[in-house]
Amino acid sequence: MKKILIALILVAAAFASMTAPCLAAEQTKAEKRQLIREGAELWPIYCNQCHNARPGAEFAPYQWDQIIMHMRALPNLPAQNARAILEYLKAGRD
Repeated sequence: MKKILIALILVAAAFASMTAPCLAAEQTKAEKRQLIREGAELWPIYCNQCHNARPGAEFAPYQWDQIIMHMRALPNLPAQNARAILEYLKAGRD
């Protein structure tokens, strides 16, 4: 009886470990889409005041990382807003 119970627990654990990454990936995709939407709204508030609008494809993702890191030091740009703008700009390459 113990062997059957242990086997059932192992099967349940294996099934849970197989579905958990799928759920995490879907949650991550949804979070990324939300960040992109927020970034699109924040871009004109923080960036477009001083800069002409730049398409995301103008720079490589690593360049946007550097640009946002630099610009984050200049204006009063909260980290969450900087992350959303960065995701929005990187999405322009997709």
